[in-house]
Amino acid sequence: MLKGIDPRLNAEVLHCLRAMGHGDVLVLADTNFPSDQVARHTVYGELLRMDNLTCAEAANAILSVFPLDTFVDDFAARMEVVDAPDEVPPVQAEVQAEIDAAEGEPRQMVSVERFEFYDRAREAYAVIQTGERRFYGCFLFRKGVIPPDA
Repeated sequence: MLKGIDPRLNAEVLHCLRAMGHGDVLVLADTNFPSDQVARHTVYGELLRMDNLTCAEAANAILSVFPLDTFVDDFAARMEVVDAPDEVPPVQAEVQAEIDAAEGEPRQMVSVERFEFYDRAREAYAVIQTGERRFYGCFLFRKGVIPPDA
């Protein structure tokens, strides 16, 4: 255990999050996402896990140490529901609430069509698979910066 670090963040996840730079993309995925196959194409090259957590629980832990990019509109993205791109299922609403809490204000995720999401995921820095069993628990987070102290 480390003081001030969420215990849901395991050593491998912390190492990866720390290694990422500004603009790098992290995939947060549910259990149905082809995480292992996609992770092999990423910069990190191997799958990271946060088992036994929902996407919202994992996002809460990740966003406690991971700044989201403030310079772009696609700082966070969700996989669109097939044939219903404007639908926001509960799993996505829960992650949106975690983003809003971490940012201190509402910042709406963009939506990405399913197959485009897979393509973007393969170009990401890393993939973290959660224990989320609800469909469409798939997200992209773009790393931001931590400004110097004033």
